[in-house]
Amino acid sequence: MAPVVSIIVPTRRRRDYLDVTLASVAREAAGRDVEVLVVEDDAADPATAALAARHGARHLAHGAPLGPNAARNTGIEAAGAELICFLDDDVEVWPGWLAAVLDAAARRPEFDVIGGPIRARLEGSRLRACGREPLPITTLDLGAEETEAPFVWSANLAARREALERVGPFDPSLDIYGDEEDWQRRLHALGGRVLYTPAAGVDHRRTGADARLAGLARASWRRGRHSRRYDVRKGSSKPLAGELRVLFGCVWHIFRRRCGVGIVLTVLSAGRVAETLLPARLPPRALDPEYLSGRSGTLGRRALAIARARDVADLRRLGPARLALRRTARRSPQRHVLALLFDRPTHTAMADAIAAELGRSHHDVELVRVVPEPGKGKWANVNAALGRHPAAGSDWLVLLDDDVALPRHFLDDVVYLAERFDFRLAQPAHAQASHAAWEITRRRPGLVARRTNFVETGPVTLFRADVFDTLLPFPDLAMGWGLDAYWSALARERGWPIGVVDATPVRHLRPVAGDYPRDEAIAEAEAFLTGRAYVTRAEADEVVEAHTAW
Repeated sequence: MAPVVSIIVPTRRRRDYLDVTLASVAREAAGRDVEVLVVEDDAADPATAALAARHGARHLAHGAPLGPNAARNTGIEAAGAELICFLDDDVEVWPGWLAAVLDAAARRPEFDVIGGPIRARLEGSRLRACGREPLPITTLDLGAEETEAPFVWSANLAARREALERVGPFDPSLDIYGDEEDWQRRLHALGGRVLYTPAAGVDHRRTGADARLAGLARASWRRGRHSRRYDVRKGSSKPLAGELRVLFGCVWHIFRRRCGVGIVLTVLSAGRVAETLLPARLPPRALDPEYLSGRSGTLGRRALAIARARDVADLRRLGPARLALRRTARRSPQRHVLALLFDRPTHTAMADAIAAELGRSHHDVELVRVVPEPGKGKWANVNAALGRHPAAGSDWLVLLDDDVALPRHFLDDVVYLAERFDFRLAQPAHAQASHAAWEITRRRPGLVARRTNFVETGPVTLFRADVFDTLLPFPDLAMGWGLDAYWSALARERGWPIGVVDATPVRHLRPVAGDYPRDEAIAEAEAFLTGRAYVTRAEADEVVEAHTAW
């Protein structure tokens, strides 16, 4: 018979903390059919296994450190209950914690996740706190009433198995920050709900050296760097100026309030600034669908500065070749080009610059500035514009976002090269100093163009007339993730050459997907691609043929 609840406790060689956690859980589990799983995120440790057995828990071991989310996933696979509770190994559950979780799960079946208060507890610490800032470890207090919550934290989180199966596993590429938030964002995108119940509380403990200033500061530095990485990953990171303002505010707080907590918060903020200036290269998101790149593509300030220098050096080196290309492209046959420029009121200046550059072309350019209608997604607005300005009769259709910088003589060069290599779908490469999620689309020095398996939906995409009947009108999507994977698969199926033009690099000026919720974009893509062919991330990264001359 399945247990009433499975309790999963990830750990890594912290037996003193784990002992307190398991003792408090055993007290709550007494007399109930409860399963407790301790997942060692490391090589098997006999002492930890013995400790778990002493408290009536099963012990599992990864064999190597894989991260807390990997440990949670391992626990889920081994658990037998329909309700699964996650606890960190440094908490002590309150009396009545388990009863409160089970009661809320029974009373409120419409909620997929249940969590409760997390109260900080520093044992043996003399850290001075002014009371204006929370203690520098994870806490949660949403009040004395049961309420729906945006998030609860993994130190104290229960989820129904049905929700875990619907949303999928925790992302093991996320480490100490954003791990559980990422999963809950995916849950919300699928319509899931989170309940906060105030009786199901835990104390989040720090003791010994961990509770003293040096230990708290070390942990906060690491947390600061990881929190910044997660903000970059989800597209909500502050610019450097914003991070510095927070840092200066924390420093001021130390001296104004003589507050030890302010010191720890200053270190956390300094970690965020350090990550802003010297960002770690983020790994691909392990759980991203295979039709996404797995990377945010957002460049930090320092990375942008380095990339701009590389772009300038490359342009100087390629100067004579670029002049020859322009002369050749200028003499190429004139084409009728329908250019649809997505034109949001907040980006008018950038759209004006794009329109001015297109106006320099020797081609017959019909420019349509697509002002988005409220309540319509991007692709519905594009289709409405095509209804008013049909593509029939045009040699090329060009879609342009309004947050991109084009090089001089862009349209002449890119159309000439797209025709030179017989591309039916094409896109200009991203410059080095461009926010670009797909590595395959970033400019490669020494190349003029590449035939690829993939062309993305933006920021600039070119369609030759002989694909109009197949691809137009576009699907009525809001954000359009997965659409490029679909039309790339259609190109492969029909034998269309498609590719990236390296000789005409553009700069995407704003972070990718910064204006809409990422999880909703993924949910829309999942629904759209169900039953449709698409190219995978691995297939999209392949270069079919590289061209070094035209």
